[in-house]
Amino acid sequence: MNILVTGGAGYIGSHTARLVENSGHKAFIFDNLSAGHKWAAEKSILIEADLSDQPAIRRAIEQYQIHAVIHFAAHAYVGESVLHPRKYFRNNIVNTLNLLDAMVDVSVKYIVFSSSCATYGVPEVVPISEQHPQLPVNPYGESKLFVERALHWYGNAYGLRWVALRYFNAAGASGNLGESHDPETHLIPLAIQAALTGDPILIFGDDYPTKDGTAIRDYVHVDDLASAHLAALDYLLHQGPSRAFNLGSGQGYSVREVIQTVEETAQIPVPNKIAGRRDGDPPILIADNRAALKELNWRPGFSFAQIVKTAWLWQSSRQNK
Repeated sequence: MNILVTGGAGYIGSHTARLVENSGHKAFIFDNLSAGHKWAAEKSILIEADLSDQPAIRRAIEQYQIHAVIHFAAHAYVGESVLHPRKYFRNNIVNTLNLLDAMVDVSVKYIVFSSSCATYGVPEVVPISEQHPQLPVNPYGESKLFVERALHWYGNAYGLRWVALRYFNAAGASGNLGESHDPETHLIPLAIQAALTGDPILIFGDDYPTKDGTAIRDYVHVDDLASAHLAALDYLLHQGPSRAFNLGSGQGYSVREVIQTVEETAQIPVPNKIAGRRDGDPPILIADNRAALKELNWRPGFSFAQIVKTAWLWQSSRQNK
């Protein structure tokens, strides 16, 4: 199959594009490189364009005879979304509608969408199942929820077949691909940076109702996320009904446990300072991943220790160059 991977030069997108190629398909990366990197496109064909340009989307679909789309391209900073909601709604919603319209116009029927556990908001119960109410507490989560709803109605009206994958915390690295954000906001790479530089990492809140007072999150390796996208596409091709799936390990690790694991992996202390809680940060986010295990035949293959080790190897090797 020829698969259009929007945002395929980014973190999760590049790992998925690589797996697409290694699985015998062909990945065509559509990316404006605002957050992605040319080096991350590897052997895939890179179409440097923006989803605001609907004619460019249609040309790419027609020129490369695209059979399916895996859609990653989005702004993804929660804090920034609160300060600049129009940026997020324009890119994550309006530009996604451009993509969906182009797909409908040229009869591309399959899309796997990169959604988020941010659509749930503050959880009422943990672990979080797909049936949990979706009540986002920031524009980023709201933008992902809008697209999920649009997919439902496009499916009803135009026969679009879709899967929305609600990630929990993507982490880790693979080979020469890893997490390279500017600014970096994710805990594991920030802890590794603190170990390498000696600059303290901030722990936002140590008074949560958790085992050590710090917030607990569910981490899943980026290669495991990549494999879920191909599993979701296979699910659609075998006539699975359109729906959303959670992607997480089903286990939670606190901020202090993350720091401790980085220290054990790197054999270097991770300096840290306590700061106040951030608004909207739930104490615990853990996925109920049973639907993905059953319906997608997907299972995370990396332990938490392996996730941290792959991230450390990638980031420390770049630091030494």
